[in-house]
Amino acid sequence: MRRVSLREFQTHGAKALADVPSGETTLLVGQKGPAYFLVPVFGDLAKEDRELRRAMALANMRESWRLAETMGPVSEEEIEAEIDAVRAARQLMTVK
Repeated sequence: MRRVSLREFQTHGAKALADVPSGETTLLVGQKGPAYFLVPVFGDLAKEDRELRRAMALANMRESWRLAETMGPVSEEEIEAEIDAVRAARQLMTVK
């Protein structure tokens, strides 16, 4: 995977990708670190889109799992209390 400066890509567009071999995924890197992946599309666009969305969903789930691990166990009473609080807030919004 090649890395290309986000600023260079914004300034020069496709010319910034001239050294990247055809078909290789490119990581655009900004001042704050990795920003975007450029993923080449081969063949069926709908199939590629599905696979990319699946990979993104998996990455989001992994992040959620990581966050959940740092929180520790949550009791059923705590869950029910949160649900009740959200329902009460929604009722207040519909009354206004």
